[in-house]
Amino acid sequence: MIRGLYSAASAMLATARAQEVITNNIANVNTPGFKRNIPVYQSFSNIM
Repeated sequence: MIRGLYSAASAMLATARAQEVITNNIANVNTPGFKRNIPVYQSFSNIM
């Protein structure tokens, strides 16, 4: 049960971060010299 909650919370955090990046990209689309950010996803086992 705890593992399922951890997985769900991790997915929610990743989705929230992706939405923040997309929002920032849209807000700065007309800013001269702005380069878009791209969210990168990795599994936890690859990080360790």
